[in-house]
Amino acid sequence: MRRLFPVTDQTRTAATGQGRTAAPERSRAAAEPEWTLDALADLYAYPAVEGGETGGAAGGRGADAGAGSGAATGVWLRANMVSTLDGAAQHDGRSQALSSDADMRIFGTLRALADAVVVGAETVRQEGYRPARAREAFAARRAAAGQGPAPVIAVVTASLDLDFTLPLFTEPLVPTLVLTGAAAPAERVLAARKAGAEVLVAGDGAGVDPLRAVRALAGRGLRRLLTEGGPRLLGQFVAAGVLDELCLSLSPTLTSGYAQRIAGGPALAVPERFALASLLEEDGFLFGRYRRP
Repeated sequence: MRRLFPVTDQTRTAATGQGRTAAPERSRAAAEPEWTLDALADLYAYPAVEGGETGGAAGGRGADAGAGSGAATGVWLRANMVSTLDGAAQHDGRSQALSSDADMRIFGTLRALADAVVVGAETVRQEGYRPARAREAFAARRAAAGQGPAPVIAVVTASLDLDFTLPLFTEPLVPTLVLTGAAAPAERVLAARKAGAEVLVAGDGAGVDPLRAVRALAGRGLRRLLTEGGPRLLGQFVAAGVLDELCLSLSPTLTSGYAQRIAGGPALAVPERFALASLLEEDGFLFGRYRRP
């Protein structure tokens, strides 16, 4: 894996008075970090935000961490999605066919840094979601950040049409949360609670208000948030203006067809521009990180 942005080796040669072409190719390669899980965790560390300390071990943050809306709300919501070259977020209803080993390393790292993973009910059903697991490689980092052994899974659903006998509800290290509206079916709410899930009301009707969902999670001390979609849920977060960061894996594949994009729903009146924070590459995959300026 190599870093394409920011280009730290060019910064280094300029500081020592060497021209861009003066450094041998092998010197530039040697300047690249070894992309261990710790190195990825440092790069993707949450920024510090007001109202709640975020970041990696010892309260650190990535060198290129910036401040988006999370700096004011005390919560940082990032999304992690994968897309093909022609804009598909899925193939045959799932994202696995678009992924790679490097993509899965980053996927696991982002999960390991989060307090909670927010996911839509349709994605839970299609992707066969299981509880997040504790990973020894991140145990010390999570402990230093005051986190539990694994992130909470928070499922956003209006109907609560979920199989509550699945391991996501019966075998989690930490109880799974269900975010729904005040008008959700009472019998399904009861079924969720009987399965051991905690139900949070984050909307006045049947559906969930994205801003209230973020606030409800923050009220449980869950401030480092990660959403893995699906596209409809991400579209709702985008439309509500609560998304701080997008981690996008661009898969060097073409699928054609009619698969969803990474975000769906009504279009914004004015396109919102995010700033590139970092860009990695491996085996033709691009791993970009974009933040609200």
